Amino acid sequence: MANSAPRTAAGPSRFKSMTGFAEARMERDGWALRASLRSVNHRFLDVHLRIPEGLESLEPEIRRVLRERLHRGHVDVNLRVDAIGASAVEIKRDLAEAYLRAADDLRKQFGLKTEPDLIALMRLPGVVAAPGAPAGGLSDEALEKLRALVAECFELTVGRLEEMQLAEGKTLADAMRAHLAHVEGNAKQIVVLAEKMRPAFAKRLETRIRELLGDGTVDPARLAQEATMLAERSDVAEELARLASHISQFAKLLDGAGEVGKKLDFLLQEMQREANTLLSKTPGVEAEGLQVTSLALEIKSEIEKLREQVQNIE
Repeated sequence: MANSAPRTAAGPSRFKSMTGFAEARMERDGWALRASLRSVNHRFLDVHLRIPEGLESLEPEIRRVLRERLHRGHVDVNLRVDAIGASAVEIKRDLAEAYLRAADDLRKQFGLKTEPDLIALMRLPGVVAAPGAPAGGLSDEALEKLRALVAECFELTVGRLEEMQLAEGKTLADAMRAHLAHVEGNAKQIVVLAEKMRPAFAKRLETRIRELLGDGTVDPARLAQEATMLAERSDVAEELARLASHISQFAKLLDGAGEVGKKLDFLLQEMQREANTLLSKTPGVEAEGLQVTSLALEIKSEIEKLREQVQNIE
């Protein structure tokens, strides 16, 4: 079955998939940062943050960076912050001693022989103080430096995520163009078959009129009403014209950029509606009707494939 390509020529798509992963690392001013982003499809921007305890004040800055660059998707955000350099590390010995005493009491109570892990001890909350951190936490100056560094790290991470999403978006666009070409090719074949079905439609109308005139008396208004209803149920020209328009708009959006996912999904709903109407009008119209039914079912199948792919477009 031959199919033609959509009327709008394929161009370089610049929309993004909502699926992607990226991470970045930075070391500066006594800090080592590692940020990672993992994104999947979602109707809105849904950000889930995991940041170190005590650094919750950095959350607004992280969300600001993400909102400026991402518009839809479920995004898992992980941030790890470690102090580096001898001058950057201060051990809270009293707290470490308290942890060790508690561990020793548990070891004696349960008869354990395991020795404490010093590395694990230093990872316990509050044992290692960050650079510039007084007893109550980071100083305002240190926190401001860290906030700027976090923003820079996430700008880099989001940039890498967008690169992956754009590449995935191009792959999706290529796949959708192939499905759209099948939809358009089948629709064009239905246009040809619809012309061949006109005599069958006329015959059906004639038969219905004869039934109404069987006893020789019929209300002219009723006759006109029946003829109009049958003509509307038989003619598929409007559905095919609207379907062609939706296909053209869909192809143009594929060659565009930005947030197009919701627009594409709306067009597919409209295309599905036209395909359903085609199916409801063709039964009982001889061989051509069966061919139209088969083609319309193929169109519905291709539209479903398109809808699955559109769900992942930002």
